[in-house]
Amino acid sequence: MTSPATDARTDGTPAAGTEIRALSVLPARREDIELHTADGVTLVGELALPLDRAPVATLVTLHPLPTHGGFMDSHVLRKAAWRLPALADLAVLRFNTRGTSSPRGRSGGTFDGGAAEQHDVVAAIEYAEFHDLPRRWLVGWSFGTELALMHGADPAIEGAVLLSPPLHRASDADLDAWDAFGKPLLVLVPELDDYLRPDEARRRFARVSSAEVIGVDGARHLWVGEAAVRRVLDEIVTHVLPGHPGLPTTWDGPSGTAGQDDETR
Repeated sequence: MTSPATDARTDGTPAAGTEIRALSVLPARREDIELHTADGVTLVGELALPLDRAPVATLVTLHPLPTHGGFMDSHVLRKAAWRLPALADLAVLRFNTRGTSSPRGRSGGTFDGGAAEQHDVVAAIEYAEFHDLPRRWLVGWSFGTELALMHGADPAIEGAVLLSPPLHRASDADLDAWDAFGKPLLVLVPELDDYLRPDEARRRFARVSSAEVIGVDGARHLWVGEAAVRRVLDEIVTHVLPGHPGLPTTWDGPSGTAGQDDETR
C-alpha cells in the first residue's frame, strides 16, 4: 500500500477532486500498536489519527468472527481507518482479538467464542482512555456486535454502533444490561442479512430504549460494494458527530492507493 501524502480536507464539504474509490487511502498518522489484556495476552493493532490535528472522537472497532475470516482488516473497518481521520477528524483503532491473524500480525491467545474476549474489549477501551483519545465509541461488526453488547457497557465509552448484529451470543439479558447502561446504540441491519433482518431486529432491540434500528435496503451481511460502505460510514459519522455534513465522495488533496489484494480481504 502506498503511503499517502501530507495534505487533507477535513471540513466535510464536497471537493472538485479525485473520486474516493474502494482502494483510496487518505492522509492520516498511522501507527502499529499493541494492547495488553488483564489475563496476559498481547493483541496487535493499528491506530489511525488525523494528520495534523487532534481527533474529535474515537472509534474502537471490533471485527467479525475470526473463525469465518474476520479480522482487523475486514473491509468496512479498514476503509473507516483509510478515510475517516481525513474526512471527519476521527481516530480509528483496529485490532485483532485473541488468536486472530492479519497482515499486521497475530494476536496472542486463543479464540474463546466471545468469553475471554471480554479482556480484549476492555484492553482496547483502556488503551484509548490512557492515550487520551476523546469521545470513545465502539463499532462492532457481526461477531464484534456481540462483543460490544456483552462486554462494552463501560463508563469510558459514549455509545456503540452495531453493523449486522446476529444476536447469536448476545442474549436478552445483555440487551437489558445495555438498556440499563443507557448509552446510545445505533443498529444498522441489512435488508438481506443472513442472520437477523430489520423487522426481527426492531423486535429484539425494542427492549433497549436507547437503540435506533435502521434497516438498509439492498444491503447484505458483509456490506459488499462501495455504496454499502459509504452508507455505513455516513451513518457512523452523523451519529458520532451530530451535525456533521455527509461525507464527500471526492478528495482534492494527495492520497494513496492500496494494493488490489486489499479489496478482497
